[in-house]
Amino acid sequence: MVRILPDGRLVYGMQLPVQSQSTIYAEGWEAAAGPGDLAEIARAADRGGFAYIACCEHIAIPRRLAGPMGTVWYDPVATLAFLAGITERVRLMSHVAVVGLRHPLITAKQYATLDHLSGGRLILGVGAGHVPEEFEAVGADFAGRGPVLDETIDALRAALGAEEYPEFQGERFAFSGLGQRPRPAQQRVPLWVGGSSPAAVRRAALRGDGWLPQGDPRDRLPAQIARVRALREEAGVAEPIVIGAITEALYVGEPGWETGRRTLTGKPEALAESLRAYGAMGVDQIQVRFRCRGRDELIDQMAAFGADVGPYLND
Repeated sequence: MVRILPDGRLVYGMQLPVQSQSTIYAEGWEAAAGPGDLAEIARAADRGGFAYIACCEHIAIPRRLAGPMGTVWYDPVATLAFLAGITERVRLMSHVAVVGLRHPLITAKQYATLDHLSGGRLILGVGAGHVPEEFEAVGADFAGRGPVLDETIDALRAALGAEEYPEFQGERFAFSGLGQRPRPAQQRVPLWVGGSSPAAVRRAALRGDGWLPQGDPRDRLPAQIARVRALREEAGVAEPIVIGAITEALYVGEPGWETGRRTLTGKPEALAESLRAYGAMGVDQIQVRFRCRGRDELIDQMAAFGADVGPYLND
């Protein structure tokens, strides 16, 4: 594995607002936000020492799920390419791309181009997906999405490698003698696997460069991390794996308004102390989210976190 994060240090990134607006987590102001707001937030992440900014994927939301999920889901390739052009150092992550919805050569073409154009800043996060209607609409196999994802990951390893004419032979996909340029700028595109089900944890352990848990609470993470490491050891996988976590919602300082009982608030040193617990349990990167009432408050929160909390995560 090509290491893309500092060895032995806890870093932080964020799932971008605006680009996905599930009512489960979106703030009210996001409904009226647009590309300009997204751009300013990405620039703030670039300035604030964030390791990555992430974008989610859903192709189309059925009416039965539109209430909780909403229908605002920006395309990750288009969005991350747009943000690549206005940022300089922050990495660009799909969290997660539902790669079983398309042929791996199509996915490879899109994300290799993104990596090339961004100067090697891509982290390709992948997941199985959970909405049957999306799969049905494009003729993809929802019932078999787990095995399809396993083979797709293997095919993407080949298609995103150094070879101009990659080769792969699997049960569902096969290609050879087909050239794809531009190649990724990175020698090996980091491929992180999302999900917290037993199947997803196994997939991350055996096939991933990183694991992206989906909302595991703190008390559940140590057992999950131990499972990932045990599976890798049993399989003889010697390379390290990047372990992630999604933190509680945050607010740096005293908000003066109701942020919700599950939000971590307070002085920067108190937040840093609380978040260091993730590093102590073996987490390498935390994905943070801030409660806010508008874009400017969010950018202020990001700046405060980058200046006053981030530097103390490894004390």
